[in-house]
Amino acid sequence: MAIPLTLGLPPKQSRGLLDGLLLDASRVVPASTLFEAESVGRVVVLLDIDPAQLPAELEAVRFDLECTAEQIDDAIALNLSAPLAVYVDGGDEIVSPAESAALLCAGGRIPGLASGRSPAEIADFLAVVAHESVGFVARAADTAEVIALLCGTMAALRGDDARAAILDPKPEKLAGLIPEAATALREVLLTIEVADPESVENALRAAGLS
Repeated sequence: MAIPLTLGLPPKQSRGLLDGLLLDASRVVPASTLFEAESVGRVVVLLDIDPAQLPAELEAVRFDLECTAEQIDDAIALNLSAPLAVYVDGGDEIVSPAESAALLCAGGRIPGLASGRSPAEIADFLAVVAHESVGFVARAADTAEVIALLCGTMAALRGDDARAAILDPKPEKLAGLIPEAATALREVLLTIEVADPESVENALRAAGLS
């Protein structure tokens, strides 16, 4: 009698689309300001100083780093106490978001997607990260951009046209996802940084998302 390979394994915990999705931009704390604060709790730390100078007692949920294409290898080599997400932009060497994401994924780092990228750039980026184990993080200017990212990620996971999903997002399809599909999407799209998470979440819930 064949024994199912999943026998005895705990079921994967379901995760709603909005569970921990939105990151308040004000909770991303520049590392250089930590020396002035008595206690900041568990926060996302934006690395703007040498990591060797970080306070020993720091409890970071994640580190974020903004770097140029030429600095990607240095970013991958950093030794940190929490996961590192890297936003690549600028520099003499021009690489697309998809190209930088491929390098970061290969190095075990989380690619970051900046706000304002074109639908084609986002779709190419998603084609790279959709089936990688590290996931990705993003920044968005408004609710519409958040919905477009969610719809694009869903399409990339399904093998559908991500660019079309970004250009013409349909939140009702997101609302109709079964729990397992929503969990799979959130394992890829980790967080989206926004300026006003409360208003964005209210708008998302008004669109039927949860």
